[in-house]
Parts: sequence; structure tokens; C-alpha cells
Amino acid sequence: MDILDLFKKGGPAMWPLLVLSVLSVSVIFERLWFWLRILTQEKEIVERVLDAAAENWEIATEIAQKAVDQPIGRFLYAPLRLQKGDAETFRLALESTAGEEIADMRRGEKLLESVIALSPLLGLLGTVLGLIQSLRSIRIGDLGTESTAGVTTGIGESLISTATGLIVAIATLVFYRLFQGFVVNQAKVFNKAGNDLELLYRQFPPDPHQSTSEIVRESARERFNPPRKRGKNKFTETPETPLEETPPNSHPNSSPELENES
Repeated sequence: MDILDLFKKGGPAMWPLLVLSVLSVSVIFERLWFWLRILTQEKEIVERVLDAAAENWEIATEIAQKAVDQPIGRFLYAPLRLQKGDAETFRLALESTAGEEIADMRRGEKLLESVIALSPLLGLLGTVLGLIQSLRSIRIGDLGTESTAGVTTGIGESLISTATGLIVAIATLVFYRLFQGFVVNQAKVFNKAGNDLELLYRQFPPDPHQSTSEIVRESARERFNPPRKRGKNKFTETPETPLEETPPNSHPNSSPELENES
């Protein structure tokens, strides 16, 4: 049987079902292309960033910056682009970016949910309208005669809309569950990659922060030490001058009687 013929026999409910099916197919193809690009590149990006972070944080930042067109690249680049920050700030940047990326991955789910809910109802509505139209032409006196033979045909044609609605809803539900599984898997990938990156940040913090603090401490020591050295030299030299002026034969503790006897 021709598809156009079935579409005409399905009744007025076939038009909204056609619109819903077009929307569903467009979202499905867009999401398939989106997930195909993600799943084929994210593992390599995560491994390259983590390997570089263990040796040099600047190289890891450059690698993540080049991969900002991917959700995992934007997720890893968010904490690395911070100029200054501690481990808590690093974690907050990861969590906020992960929430945004997961929300973006769920784009189109509301539309698919609407198609899944509305398609069977529209199909059922088309069937009810077809039954009303078929039963309206039946007369009590015509029951059991050949004039009622077309009623069964009309009832069968009215069920076309119900079958169409169920087909659209089932096909959409399959891809909807598939995309939900991809989102759950991505949440696990983001969680593991974020934990590994934060662990590296805690174990091997960036060198520029340490070098600047050491320079400040060394400059403070250089400013404070010279006055202490000059003070010590003056103190050690002052008691030597009176010792040199005292004559060698003088005895300050000797009594006058001993001096007269001598």
C-alpha cells in the first residue's frame, strides 16, 4: 500500500504526527553527530592533559585550550586558566563547568520527551475521530445488510493514526534512552578526569606560585640581616678599647699596704 494513501486514510491527526516525527528525526540526527564527535576524541584529550600536567602545567593548559571545542576540553581548561587560586578554587571551577557541560549535553531531551508523550495521544485521537465518522453513517435498520460493510473498512482505516503515533513514540523513545545513557557515561568520565586533575594539582602544584613566595622571603631576609651584622661588630669592638689602654703592671684590686712594702 502506498504511504501517501495511508497518510490520507489516517485522518487529520496524521498532520501533527508528521510534524512531531520531523522534529524528532532532526533532533536525533543532531545528537548523533554531537555524540559521535565527543566519544571519538575525549579519551585522547584527557590522557594528553593529565600526562602533561604531571610534568608541566603550562603545557597542560595549552593542550586543554586547543580542545575547547569539545566539552571535555572546556571542562579541563576551566581550572587551568585561573591565574591564582588554591585547591578549593580549583575544585569549584571543575564542578561549575561540569554542571554547564552536562546541561548542554541534555539539549533536545525535552523535545524528545514531548514527542514520546504526544504521539500516542494524537494517534488515539485520530482513531476516535475516525470511529465517530464511521459510526455516524450507520442506521439501525441497516444492521446486518451490505450497506454496513464499509463501516468495518472505516474502522480499520481509523486505526492507522494510532499505529503511526505508536511507531513515532517507540522510535523516539529508543534514541532518548540511548542519549541518556551517553550523558550518564559522560558524568562518570568528567568525575574521574576532574578527580585525577585535582589530585595532580594537590601533589604537584604549579611552580610559579612557589618561586614568587621564595623570592619574597629571600628579599625580606636580605633587608633584615645587614643591620644585625653591623650591630654585632660595634658591640664586639667597644670592649676591646679600654683593655688596650690599661697598663700591664697595674693591679686594680691590690691594697695600698702592699704597694708601700714594695
